[in-house]
Amino acid sequence: MTSPHVAVGVDGSLTAVRALDLAAQEAVHRGVGLRVVHAVADLDEAGPVLASAVSRLDARHPQLPVTAKPVVGGAVEVLLRESRDAVLTVVGNRGLGGITGALFGSVSLRLAAHAHGPLLVVRGDHRCDEGREVLLGLESDADTDAVAYAFDEAERRGVRLRVLHSWSHRHVGPELPSMIPATSPGQRELARRDAAEEAVPRFSMAELREQHPGVGVESHTTRTAPGHALLEATREAGVVVIGVHRHADLHVTRPGSVAHTLLHRSHCPVVMVPTG
Repeated sequence: MTSPHVAVGVDGSLTAVRALDLAAQEAVHRGVGLRVVHAVADLDEAGPVLASAVSRLDARHPQLPVTAKPVVGGAVEVLLRESRDAVLTVVGNRGLGGITGALFGSVSLRLAAHAHGPLLVVRGDHRCDEGREVLLGLESDADTDAVAYAFDEAERRGVRLRVLHSWSHRHVGPELPSMIPATSPGQRELARRDAAEEAVPRFSMAELREQHPGVGVESHTTRTAPGHALLEATREAGVVVIGVHRHADLHVTRPGSVAHTLLHRSHCPVVMVPTG
């Protein structure tokens, strides 16, 4: 059994350097080691990139246990294996083989769809350690692991947890207007759905609120498109956490629409926690 550690993928790009720095911070805050992984076609290619990464870590975090590991294979294949044992896997949103994050089938997108554990993708235009809140995008009460991760993260950072639950009314068939407001079958169905959706954050977080009494929680339910609502909220967040359904079929090359939007446009780093 390997000791607890954070894994980070590097390739010598500037984005990978940002991922390395953030992964080191995460490892230090968790009190675990850091495993630096470079996926290559030939082991002889890995030396300069790994040496540079280790030198940077030694200078910034001299007490951090670091292992540097060259692995033959594609970036997605290698990092998926690493994600089995890591408490957190960290990657940049572009690089790792020259594939930019804006392209369909990029490394970060494919990892998001298949990672075995939490995946942090470095994004954003501000530092994520400035006391900014943790943002949780909550889809349903099935996102229990994502909720737990967000509470732990907010407690570790000593910041507020902001929960955003978004949903949209599904179509209700046309009906004759009711003589009494809000009493038609369709209106009653919408009201029932409203009540059920409003209750999702409350029931999903009840036990964790008790376990983390020091975490302040602000919860909102919106009826806008979830990707857009979360994207706007990332402007003020230190990190955004969402649950992502894990696909066993490796031919699936992208996660859901919300994760896809955040990976391309989030203003802060994105943590995706597998839900299945």
